[in-house]
Amino acid sequence: MYDLDKIDQQILRLLQADGRLTNAELAQRVHISPATCYRRVSRLFEHQIIQAVHAQIEPKAVELGALVIVGVMLDRSTPESFADFEKAITQLSVVLDCQLVAGEFDYLLRVRVKDIEDFNKLHAKELIALPAVRQIRTFFVMKEVIRNAPLQF
Repeated sequence: MYDLDKIDQQILRLLQADGRLTNAELAQRVHISPATCYRRVSRLFEHQIIQAVHAQIEPKAVELGALVIVGVMLDRSTPESFADFEKAITQLSVVLDCQLVAGEFDYLLRVRVKDIEDFNKLHAKELIALPAVRQIRTFFVMKEVIRNAPLQF
């Protein structure tokens, strides 16, 4: 386990807020040399504390304005059925997140589609055809109050 010091934590907070900061800007903000900053950021990547840097895209701008939460219940609770479902769900590009959960559902999915009609097609052709799916419950998001909030540590 990699121990994060206060400078590492500052670097992480700054990069979460703005992943486009240059190494020089980042170094200046945390009061270290650019070379030291570069080594620290590289170490954070090596230890997979920083896993990726990417752009946050406005969904409506790319015609994916509908966010849908999908609860999935499998018809059996076996390692094979979970593995088959997980392998299949990774093939659906519209699925943003898939979590195995405890409670009423086996999995919760976050799905981005154009609109309700688009989701209806996805549901009819792909979601109900996934391996071991017994039941699907759908929740259309009316308003995103918090989206992609940074981790607080």
